Amino acid sequence: MSTPNLDKIQILSKSFLFHRLSPGDLEQVARFAKLKRIAAKEVVFHKGETGKQMFAIVSGRLKISTLSEEGKEMVFGILEAGEIFGEISLLDGKERTATATAIAPGELLVIERQDFIPFLEQHPKVAINLLATLALRLRMTDELFEDTLFRNLPSRLAKKLLALTRYYGQETATGTQISLRLSQQEIGNLVGTSRESINKQLRIWEEEGLITFKNGYITIPQPKKLQRIAEFF
Repeated sequence: MSTPNLDKIQILSKSFLFHRLSPGDLEQVARFAKLKRIAAKEVVFHKGETGKQMFAIVSGRLKISTLSEEGKEMVFGILEAGEIFGEISLLDGKERTATATAIAPGELLVIERQDFIPFLEQHPKVAINLLATLALRLRMTDELFEDTLFRNLPSRLAKKLLALTRYYGQETATGTQISLRLSQQEIGNLVGTSRESINKQLRIWEEEGLITFKNGYITIPQPKKLQRIAEFF
């Protein structure tokens, strides 16, 4: 077995989709998976493009988003190493349902539909894991839709910041810092509002001592106070 394939197997074994496969099955996937380097802000694919590939993130971070007719961006989620994306179009061979853009430089494993569908037919465990991934994405989209409809901005923003601390939180002397660097526009895209509204709300919370926002990094000194805001619709 070549060294590149060994590297791919290690990557695949850490992915939720493939982690239960035997070494032999992992080797089979590694043979048809290709490594692709991506630059920061590079678009991996656009919404509406025909999709025949699925991707596993080796390193870096990506956002999955869509644009309204007015050009307003809505971010469905931020993905990290070990996660997959592009699976919907790979399964049905139709148009992409969203745009995937790199937030930071990284590497992807690219899996072609013509290789993966025959493999999937022979490996029901992978098919079940793929269904679980699709179900999770659907739940997240439903939750985002409901939050946008029924929660006010402070509640939506507090809920999103707390969710980000669970994935990217690092304890510091002044509180829990979200290690993901985000602009006010990007935060607005995550909760479905304008940069101006985010700027106003963050300034209010800074004055109240609920957060600090410096160089694109948010620190939350007292998460319990933010939790109370998240729970108040």
